[in-house]
Amino acid sequence: MTENNAHSEALRALSTSARHVHKAMLDVETQYFGAVGGVLEHLQLVTTHPHFAWLLKLSGLMADLDERLDDKEQPVDAGVAASYRTAFEQLVGPRPAIDEDFRKRYLALLQDAPEVAMAHGVLRQALGRLPQAS
Repeated sequence: MTENNAHSEALRALSTSARHVHKAMLDVETQYFGAVGGVLEHLQLVTTHPHFAWLLKLSGLMADLDERLDDKEQPVDAGVAASYRTAFEQLVGPRPAIDEDFRKRYLALLQDAPEVAMAHGVLRQALGRLPQAS
């Protein structure tokens, strides 16, 4: 496996683990929010209601990562992989927070919801497989 392929695979693992964290957080936040109608109503709430707005930082970063992984014309080198590690760590730690509100709410969910904490552990493992920014 080439170095670029290894970085791509590590980023795919990051993408998968980020989706698991995101889903766990959405599930908990939906419980906190209360009764929701059908799937479409839930989707609309998640994308437009202020209760869920703080999660959009992670949603956007995940979408950006997936879009980059789908771009077959640009190789994924160590610099690209390191930049995603930095971006995710600025949201979930341990790097200084890029968004204090997100970090505060994220840390609260880590304390309150075992499923978020378990998914966070897998995310940290995926981040650990990526190169550090120089």
